[in-house]
Amino acid sequence: MRLLFLCVANSARSQMAEGLARHRFGDRAEVASAGSKPTKPNPYAIAAMAERSIDITRHTSKSVDGMNAGDFDYVITLCAQEICPWLPGTAKRLHWPIDDPASDDPGLTPEDFRARFAGARDKIDMRLAIFEALMDLPAGPEAKEFHASIRVSDLPESTRFYAWLLGMWPKDWTHRFATFIRPDLNLNFVLLVTDGKTLHHDTLYHLGIDVGSKAAVIEAYQRALNLGAQVHKPPRTTWHGTPLHELWLRDPDGNLIEVYARLTPAEHDEMPENKTEFFLVAGTEAGHA
Repeated sequence: MRLLFLCVANSARSQMAEGLARHRFGDRAEVASAGSKPTKPNPYAIAAMAERSIDITRHTSKSVDGMNAGDFDYVITLCAQEICPWLPGTAKRLHWPIDDPASDDPGLTPEDFRARFAGARDKIDMRLAIFEALMDLPAGPEAKEFHASIRVSDLPESTRFYAWLLGMWPKDWTHRFATFIRPDLNLNFVLLVTDGKTLHHDTLYHLGIDVGSKAAVIEAYQRALNLGAQVHKPPRTTWHGTPLHELWLRDPDGNLIEVYARLTPAEHDEMPENKTEFFLVAGTEAGHA
């Protein structure tokens, strides 16, 4: 993988990005940086990187003149207020606007500059961490619909609000929930009563995606295992509430994610009298019955 970081002077942001990327990716990437008006590496950038035990003292500022985007897999621009350099050629282009920590403001103290450069460094490093997390991403389920459910303290009042927000009445409602369906948004949004739980502004019941079929739910399970995702409940067919084929995962923060498919009429006709759930992958029943 070949990465090129660009800003104007190639003295601060792109220099730190080059050093951070080299440190993070090692021999997995070839990394370079350049600028449209190159000067020299800023001493505060060198100091900020030294705080992370990364040495960029041998870096030099380089010009974009003569470079071609086609020589790189990713060209990442870091300009915020300035006009970023543009390279001809084909490459995947990412724009990460980071405010220039360098400044001509005479009121800024050395402590101010250290804080500004450390802040820019950390913002770049977090973007690189996310970029790294997206590398070699295994295939995921093919979502047909996005689903979210939230608990609400006043179901009628919340139903009124979301009917206004979404511009439509709910498709269905009971004493416990109201369901909004927006096909144009591929949205399935449910309001659910609290069941005695204390709510606050961060309250989330779960998110979900419709993958279209029982086979797709099973495939999503295999793909989740390949990803290393946490499985909360393995694939199963449930008959209580809305009959579904469903798989429950947890995201890295523990939030519930439902991967589901509605039953076909033929599948619905197979519902047992006692509505016992049916596990779709042999050997996953233990501990989840």
